Amino acid sequence: MALSIGIVGLPNVGKSTLFNALTKAQNAESANYPFCTIEPNKATVPVPDPRVDVLTQIANPQRTLYATIDFIDIAGLVRGASKGEGLGNQFLGNIREAAAILEVVRCFDDENITHVEGSVDPLRDIETIETELLLADIQAVEKRLDKLQRSSKGDKTMRPAVEAMERLLGFLNAGNPAASFPERTLDCLAPHFRDLALLTDKKIIYCANVDEDGLQEDNEHVRRLADFAAARSCDMVKICAKVEEELQGLEEAEAKELLESYGIGESGLVQVIRTGYHTLGLISYFTVGVKEVRAWTIRQGWTGPQAAGVIHSDFERGFIRAEVISYDDYVKHKTESACRSAGVLRSEGKEYIVKDGDVVHFLFNV
Repeated sequence: MALSIGIVGLPNVGKSTLFNALTKAQNAESANYPFCTIEPNKATVPVPDPRVDVLTQIANPQRTLYATIDFIDIAGLVRGASKGEGLGNQFLGNIREAAAILEVVRCFDDENITHVEGSVDPLRDIETIETELLLADIQAVEKRLDKLQRSSKGDKTMRPAVEAMERLLGFLNAGNPAASFPERTLDCLAPHFRDLALLTDKKIIYCANVDEDGLQEDNEHVRRLADFAAARSCDMVKICAKVEEELQGLEEAEAKELLESYGIGESGLVQVIRTGYHTLGLISYFTVGVKEVRAWTIRQGWTGPQAAGVIHSDFERGFIRAEVISYDDYVKHKTESACRSAGVLRSEGKEYIVKDGDVVHFLFNV
């Protein structure tokens, strides 16, 4: 399962610059004017994980496969997007399948860079973004409700779904996000709820785009955003898109030196991925062999059969047991046979909860 993050924000706040930097793919044109991005941009990038590198050095496999993350960048949203203003609303459908939304807001003052609202105010920008997301959801629910109402005329068993959808629409119209709708798990509504993939039901990460000075010391814009994110129990990252651009093309040592010069220890890409994993409750386990070292992404709390299922559905259906070695033990003993001899290879059954960093070999019946 790939982690997918949709990048949204007002025009000209650094979204496309950030997308280019995060993905190392200069295919999202960036310029100092609104609506520069007029097509949705998507890039799949490997998740940096030093544990994969260490396991590769030990096993010397034929190939190494990292977990991946999809970034989706759409045109900037503006006030009134749901009514056809600007271009961003045309592409909101492209982020409906994203697991989380990264809301990029500008948190620095620079008179040479235009702001679509005429001034810098991250909380006002968030209100604009989230209002448009909510209005897009209302439109989606209205369309589904209309379809259900027509279907229910000839099928009275559809009435509970219609009534639940009507309550959902009223809930959204009152300004509430879909994520807090209390009846979302009703049997009659849950399939429609999942199918709609409502934007306000997604996890949110707030991203403060700062200038170079803002990396070293939080300014008032960043402090306000941090307080806002904390009040909503949401994660937040602070990135300088300009610095992220400078990192591209640098050797590892040079990149590390540049980051240290700004008093930060990791790139924006690493921050966003680490925060995304935390926000969504994701972890990684590894499979190690002479043919392949690979990282697999699963949800925290998944059992052995569920974790096996991300490799192949047959692994989950025919699960017998999992042979598990902790990452630290594997690094210490170097091979599966040595781990077995040292007594650190464990045989786990269907109830085992896979841990972050586990090196796992699944046994299953076809």
